[in-house]
Amino acid sequence: MLFNSLSFAIFLLIVFILYWAVPNKFRWIVLFISSYYFYMSWNIKYVLLILFTTLISYACAIGLEQAEEKKKKKILIVSTMIASLGCLFFFKYFNFVTESIASLLQLFTLQVHPVTLNLLLPVGISFYTFQTLGYVIDVYRGDVRAERHFGKYATFIAFFPALVAGPIERSKNLLPQITHENRFDYEKAVSGLRLMAWGFFKKIVIADTLAVSVDTVYDSPQSYQGFPLLVASLLFAVQIYCDFSGYSDIAIGTARLFGIDLMKNFNSPYFATSIREFWARWHISLTSWFRDYLYIPLGGNRVSKARNAFNVMVVFLGSGLWHGANWTYIVWGGIHGVGQVMQNLLFPKKKKKAKEEKKGLRFWISVVLVFCFVTFAWIFFRAESISDAFYVITHMFVGIENPSQYVSQIDVYLGIDKLTLLGMFISVVLLAIYDYLSLKMDVLACLGRKKACVRWCVYVVFIIFLIFNIPITSGQEFIYFQF
Repeated sequence: MLFNSLSFAIFLLIVFILYWAVPNKFRWIVLFISSYYFYMSWNIKYVLLILFTTLISYACAIGLEQAEEKKKKKILIVSTMIASLGCLFFFKYFNFVTESIASLLQLFTLQVHPVTLNLLLPVGISFYTFQTLGYVIDVYRGDVRAERHFGKYATFIAFFPALVAGPIERSKNLLPQITHENRFDYEKAVSGLRLMAWGFFKKIVIADTLAVSVDTVYDSPQSYQGFPLLVASLLFAVQIYCDFSGYSDIAIGTARLFGIDLMKNFNSPYFATSIREFWARWHISLTSWFRDYLYIPLGGNRVSKARNAFNVMVVFLGSGLWHGANWTYIVWGGIHGVGQVMQNLLFPKKKKKAKEEKKGLRFWISVVLVFCFVTFAWIFFRAESISDAFYVITHMFVGIENPSQYVSQIDVYLGIDKLTLLGMFISVVLLAIYDYLSLKMDVLACLGRKKACVRWCVYVVFIIFLIFNIPITSGQEFIYFQF
């Protein structure tokens, strides 16, 4: 059940009415049933896996709290991590590992047929696995108390707005909101609807439109050279941002309809002036997860420069592997890791002034350079293979010595007409303006304070855009559903 579908709209309306209609003590049950129904709509078999992961982490957390010996606690948490990560490995990485080993052995003239399994990757498995691990580690550290109510804990893990593609929530934030009394807040619900509308705009109007051009080129990159490869790579940078941040906006907005606040997952990342800042603004829930549960335990930056560089590379290679079972993702993570290591060595982190303004030539040059670096790395993320990525990189500037011919007939190459191209341009400009303004203010909150006539003019424009782009039955799947 995709967010950008009519079935989800009907589902959400029914759940919203039921949630606020029943007494407060039963509302978690509405969320529990609706979350599991939402997940079963993808594949009913998925429920067994999420239930197993939930049961293991639930029992382990209680065991950790009751155990007095450190040795027993370590056995419990290691066992839980093995079980949870074992499930993730089996479904997501088993074929990748066996095929990679077979390819390595072939380099030494050893012909081995890899053992592969015909397994369907459960949607959201990487997200809820990390959410359960974060909870168990927090209990182990004594940062949170173990939840005794299994139903409410299971609702925390399977909460449907964030289940499939995050944000990866912390128990400190989400669990209390599920277990405590909730009262309907009209302003919060309206702000949630506004955020959902903006998320749908980014996904349906921008991301799905750009996907046509990006897929046309990247599904067969060897059929193109020159400007189409460059433009498709630039468009993918915008597409993946609008696709994933659009999902996060819809998820956060949906949660607000139930009086629940999820953590912010994106904060104008393409206006970052450094790689370090980019990752403080992009997929914030995953970045902070790796920081708190991997980077800091490894020593963080409280170690030698060489060890810190190692820690950074472990985090970014791990992040790449988390995204998918393909060497392209590992290379993508490695590129960001190398970039951050070089930045740490050449430009050590300095304390910022309390009121540092985002303007000036230096700011814009930094923004453009970081965006170019990030877009270059996205080539590996989007390409089907390493060879495809290298083809795109080595052929995207072919013919640039003749600029007029280089850029000619780009609309034909990308399979889009000039009117669609104009619409894409206007939408992306609007996105850029919104994100730039978001550096200093909450744009949607400011809109909510405007006069009714101004608000409704904006709402009508959004509705028109969505009506002309929204699918009748089901829309294009979100990119991060595959992770």
